[in-house]
Amino acid sequence: MIKFLDLAAQYETIKPEIDAAIASVIRESAFIGGKHLTDFERKFAEYAQVKHCVGVANGTDALEIAIEAANLPSGSEIIVPGNSFIASSEAVTRCGHTVVFADVDHGSYTISADTVRAKITARTKAIIAVHIYGHPCEMDGLLSLCEEFGLTLIEDCAQAHGAEYKGRRVGGIGHLAAFSFYPGKNLGAYGDAGAVTTQDDALAIRVRMIANHGRIAKYDHQFEGRNSRLDGMQAAILGVKLTHIDHWTKRRIEIADYYLQNLPDNIDLILPERKSWARQVYHLFVLRTTRRDQMKAFLNARGIETGVHYPIALPKLNAYKYLGEPDANAFYNQTDSTLLSLPIGEHLTLEDAEQVTLAVREFFAQ
Repeated sequence: MIKFLDLAAQYETIKPEIDAAIASVIRESAFIGGKHLTDFERKFAEYAQVKHCVGVANGTDALEIAIEAANLPSGSEIIVPGNSFIASSEAVTRCGHTVVFADVDHGSYTISADTVRAKITARTKAIIAVHIYGHPCEMDGLLSLCEEFGLTLIEDCAQAHGAEYKGRRVGGIGHLAAFSFYPGKNLGAYGDAGAVTTQDDALAIRVRMIANHGRIAKYDHQFEGRNSRLDGMQAAILGVKLTHIDHWTKRRIEIADYYLQNLPDNIDLILPERKSWARQVYHLFVLRTTRRDQMKAFLNARGIETGVHYPIALPKLNAYKYLGEPDANAFYNQTDSTLLSLPIGEHLTLEDAEQVTLAVREFFAQ
C-alpha cells in the first residue's frame, strides 16, 4: 500500500524527540502557556519571516480571530476563493460579515487580482488569499487592489507552511495571516492547533487579547474575547517538528518534480502549474481528469491511496444556497468533479512515486 499520508511513520522517525518533548510538558505541568508555547511562537515567527506569531486553538479560530482583529464594519463583504475548505468562508459569516466568492487561476487554483477586481463593491472590506495546496497567491496584485480600495488582506496559510512568493515566506505579506497545524498539514500537531501571524505590532496585541478573553494581564479584561489558546503539549510537539520541516518539504518537492516529469502526456490529464515566482510546498499534488472517479478506483485497486480536494465547490454547498444559484461559468464550478490528489509527503520514496506514475500511465493506456 502506498499511503496518501502516514503520520505513524513520521512519528517513528522522530520518536525520541517527540517523547522527550511530551514528557517535559507533563513534568513541568506546562499545559497552558509557558516556555514551550513562547519558544514555538518565537521560532515559528522566525521561520515565517514575520514579527509576531500568536498560537491559537486551531486554524479556523485563527481565521476568525484575524478577521475580528481587522475591526471591519459589521456586515462587510469579504472576498474568498470558491475553491477552498469551508473554513475560509465559514470564518467570514461567523464573524458577522458577507462572503463573496471569486474565481481562481486555472493553473495554481489560487485567487488573483484578475479574479477579484470584478467582485469589489462599496461594501468590500477584505480579501482572503488562500494559498491553496501549498501554492502562494499572486500577492503583488492583491496588495495593489487593497491599496487602491482600502482593503485588508488576510492570508489563509493553512496549507502553505514555508511557501514563498518572490522569495518572501507567506504569512507576513498581507496584513494578517492564519495558519492551521491540523495533524495532516505539512507542519502538523497531534490534535487541533493554529496560529495568527502579522508584521503589525498593534494587530498582534489585539489578536492575543481576542484569543485570551480580551486581556493581556490576568483578570484585566479590556473587552469580551474568546478562549482560543495553543496548548503547551501541541506547542512542544510543533517545536520538534519545526526543526524537520525543511527536510520534509524538500522531499515533497522532489516527489512533485518526479510526478511533473514522468506523468503521461494526455489530453485528459492536467497537472498543477507552479508559477516561476513561487516556492510551492505541495501540501497536495492535485491533478485534473474527467475520469476522476474511475482513476481513483483504478489506483486504489493497485494499493495507491488518493484524495479529493475538494469535491464540491464552496458556492455549491447547501450552506450557501441562500446566496443564490452558483456561477456556472466559474472555473471552480466546472472543475470540482475532476480534481484528484496523488500521494505526496516525506513518507514516500522516489520508488513509490515511480509506482504511482506507472499506475497512472497504465490507466490512460487502457
